[in-house]
Amino acid sequence: MTDAQKTAADTTLRATGDSPPDPRPAPVPLLEPREGIPPVTATDEALAEVVAAFAAGTGPVAVDAERASGYRYGQRAYLVQLRREGAGSVLVDPVGCPDLSALGEAIGDAEWVLHAATQDLPCLRDIGMVPTRLFDTELAGRLAGFARVGLGAMVENVLGFALEKGHSAVDWSTRPLPEPWLRYAALDVELLVDLRDALEEELTQQGKLEWARQEFAAIAAAPPPPPRKDPWRRTSGMHKVRRRRQMAVVRELWTARDQVAQRRDVSPGKVLGDAAIVEAALSLPPNSHALAGLPGFGHRMGRRQLEQWQAAVDRARALPESELPQPGQPLNGPPPPRAWADKDPAAAARLSAARAAVTALAEELNLPQENLITPDTVRRLCWEPPVEPTRETVAEVLSGHGARPWQIEQVAPILTEALLTDAG
Repeated sequence: MTDAQKTAADTTLRATGDSPPDPRPAPVPLLEPREGIPPVTATDEALAEVVAAFAAGTGPVAVDAERASGYRYGQRAYLVQLRREGAGSVLVDPVGCPDLSALGEAIGDAEWVLHAATQDLPCLRDIGMVPTRLFDTELAGRLAGFARVGLGAMVENVLGFALEKGHSAVDWSTRPLPEPWLRYAALDVELLVDLRDALEEELTQQGKLEWARQEFAAIAAAPPPPPRKDPWRRTSGMHKVRRRRQMAVVRELWTARDQVAQRRDVSPGKVLGDAAIVEAALSLPPNSHALAGLPGFGHRMGRRQLEQWQAAVDRARALPESELPQPGQPLNGPPPPRAWADKDPAAAARLSAARAAVTALAEELNLPQENLITPDTVRRLCWEPPVEPTRETVAEVLSGHGARPWQIEQVAPILTEALLTDAG
């Protein structure tokens, strides 16, 4: 359209009283609580009323939990939000009501709807809430091929509403909780069941609903994870620490910090930063004066604190060689893939073929590779394949590593072919 034509069109629109179309997308409406912000349930009497209401409710139960990560020690829940047809929305304070097992039992037979269930289930389990059936809206979004699967993005893209933002990383151990935070928390479960229903329909249309059901069942049946072995090895910046004596310093400082953090109920990072631990390990300071000169042990740190950390360093310095930690953790499974070409070229060829096949199939099915089959399972299969790779033997290995039936059905044929790439 020429400039003259644009001018003529604008003149015609003004003459007829119409307005030119706005090229900007219409604003997404902000979600509002249907029944307002519910009061916080923080007494046994109020909790008993909630239990009765949710036991009498119908249909799935939307469940969410807020933690104080980065502020408090551990991952305990500081607020639990629920919503069910016939019961409405509730906010429960696990500080005032630390045992929610009666509530868990009241909704035990219902399907629980959570977003990113594996994040919330551990803290819910600690207060007596364990589902027997669940629907994970984040995982459903992944399987359905959504590029953005955060709750806000999913609610906006699927249901057309915008969730309030800005309070996800606040200190939920604060009491009393500010009203804007409570509003944010209540909205997290406001449309969770609606989102579940829409995603179920989408998965049905894509022929993936049974896949999702198998994934949800696996999450619900999974036992609590065992305690992590040598958690100090996950200190940020650990890759700089190469000598065993230095590793011992990291271990001693990490352990001392963890004890202080647990006693004070604060996040370990607020007691002493990972970067400071690594600096002390690399420097091996001989006394607290030298320690005070290192980054992270500045002038604001009291003499008593410095002596506490220096004592940890001194313990590491005094250890006999036989008690120093070994570099790296014992391998439980195949070596890092970068070493395969030298250790076992045939295995490296199998892995390369398997990865390419999984990537292509995941793109075809429109879902993330790690949801089609975990990379660790692929590595283990390629490092130690069956003596005679067939679909049946490969399926047996995949099942032994925890793959679900739908995953085995999809990937066993392509992985069997990949295992035969080095034949001959």
